[in-house]
Amino acid sequence: MRILGGEVRVQRALEPGEVAQRPQMVSPVSKDATEDLRKATGALEAQALVKQDLLPADQAQVLNEMAKYQVPQRSGDIVMIQSEHTGAIDVLSADLESADLLGDHRKVSPPLMAPPCIWTFAKVKEFKSKLGKEKNSRLVVKRGEVVTIRVPTHPEGKRVCWEFATDDYDIGFGVYFDWTPVTSTDITVQVSDSSDDEDEEEEEEEEIEEPVPAGDVERGSRSSLRGRYGEVMPVYRRDSHRDVQAGSHDYPGEGIYLLKFDNSYSLLRNKTLYFHIYYTS
Repeated sequence: MRILGGEVRVQRALEPGEVAQRPQMVSPVSKDATEDLRKATGALEAQALVKQDLLPADQAQVLNEMAKYQVPQRSGDIVMIQSEHTGAIDVLSADLESADLLGDHRKVSPPLMAPPCIWTFAKVKEFKSKLGKEKNSRLVVKRGEVVTIRVPTHPEGKRVCWEFATDDYDIGFGVYFDWTPVTSTDITVQVSDSSDDEDEEEEEEEEIEEPVPAGDVERGSRSSLRGRYGEVMPVYRRDSHRDVQAGSHDYPGEGIYLLKFDNSYSLLRNKTLYFHIYYTS
């Protein structure tokens, strides 16, 4: 026994072979107190950011709610916040290193489209002779242009069908689907040159989460249209001057089909297009 400054310490004699151990310091702060301190710190930090105009008030409210729960530790973890008043549950995806947990409202990609049925037949002359006499079944796609024929789904139809051919040269062709409410069943034609199409794609790339690099008509277009529209079939060059190109696609729902005839790769030649587009039930 030793007396040091009024404090009495008792030391037990060591047994043979026993190693002296240093006394362990036990923190007087409990686990619950530590957790409460962590939550309070998170709330105070959120309030400080609001005062500094670094966070909007609504984001600060979410931060205060998140302080009540375990913060996700890995990319891909989620936070589930349930309202105490309505019982509604909000789910936030978390990537602590690169994602904005509060402002990252990711856009939902359109659903995958069922593949179309496509075929060809050889009666090109008869086909062009017949359509050449009909109104609105023939047009010229000028060099560098892209013509888009917009075909709304019809309330009495279940499937869209197309047939087309060209004079002397091939043309690019692809089909997309715009998930938008149909206000008119009229078929319309839109003409744009290649530079206009590129500007439109650049604007669309800013809207989608992961922009898809544009391809070319030789290998099949992989433009950013896929981020905004459902892709039925990509734009490829078709030998429409040799055989009539035909196909069909079952309606995936209400919307507008975009049939694209692409002559943007041609610097010299215009293409005369004969087409027949209809629906079946």
